[in-house]
Amino acid sequence: MSSVLTDLFPHPIVQAPMAGGVSVPQLAAAVSDAGGLGFLAAGYKTADGMYQEIKQLRGLTSRPFGVNLFLPQPETADPAAVDVYAHQLAGEASWYETELGDPESGRDDGYDAKLAVLLDNPVPVVSFHFGVPAREVIDSLHRVGTLTFVTATTAEEARAVERAGADVVIAQGVEAGGHQGTHRDRPETDGNGIGLLSLVAQVRESVGIPVVAAGGIMRGGQIAAVCAAGASAAQLGTAFVAAHESGAHALHKQALTNPLYARTELTRAFTGRPARALVNRFLREHGPYAPAAYPEVHHLTAPLRKAAAQAGDAQGLALWAGQGHRMARELPAGQLVEVLVAELAAARTALSAGGAR
Repeated sequence: MSSVLTDLFPHPIVQAPMAGGVSVPQLAAAVSDAGGLGFLAAGYKTADGMYQEIKQLRGLTSRPFGVNLFLPQPETADPAAVDVYAHQLAGEASWYETELGDPESGRDDGYDAKLAVLLDNPVPVVSFHFGVPAREVIDSLHRVGTLTFVTATTAEEARAVERAGADVVIAQGVEAGGHQGTHRDRPETDGNGIGLLSLVAQVRESVGIPVVAAGGIMRGGQIAAVCAAGASAAQLGTAFVAAHESGAHALHKQALTNPLYARTELTRAFTGRPARALVNRFLREHGPYAPAAYPEVHHLTAPLRKAAAQAGDAQGLALWAGQGHRMARELPAGQLVEVLVAELAAARTALSAGGAR
């Protein structure tokens, strides 16, 4: 690994920040204590809610960890399209006996307030999703001793990350579960994402900063592969959804390996932005009609997803998952890191033996 990263965590394993309650302090602490880099997800939380989780995490581990922020999004949604989608979801609201959410509940996810907290109470790493933060933001975090990671889905985006002064670029392949971290949401590019190994190679040749590979990684052998392609470490999300400490709903954990959910698909059905999820009833029925409207659709469907969880109905949940979901293992997070490290070592030994011949 790059020395920038080895000073933080000895094993090339980063636990992806998964918003919506999955990346709880207990999960991040277990990963960091095992030698990886645990992450909290500040997305959809208040600034105070984020601060309380940071305090809790600091009480659980003395190891480095990260916090992820969503960047505010430009107002590009067509209000008429959102209204049409709301009418389409009326039946869901009736079925779950709840109201649709207010699509105008807020656009910036409390970004400025969260940044203020992180500058007053610095953490080792802050990462960003859905764009590149302003150079001044990155400089201000550097001044308080915080390293910055930024997601990119193309080599062009990776170059923008480097120009902004970030320390690390997270190269996110199309295989990744949850939201694609594209810097601009362009519906005409839906489905045109780049596979992880190709993306890592392209990004490695485009920037001089360390690369962390993300997207569908579930085994140590895959970590070895992305490192061989030029990455310094791998970021795993779906692999940790099933971990004992994960805050994911039990139905979500079970669905990862349930034969009923045979595949994943990029969809706007739940949030209005492309995100990879297991194909269930909600995705099939509403995905084809969901508008490009984030975070409006997220706010609109939030009460539906909450009601589906309370009803124990996985067919109405956003079952975020990467393409490797069937390889999920229900283990304590620390043990999972240990298994991944052992698999990585075996893969590297096999690679060296092959090269020796």
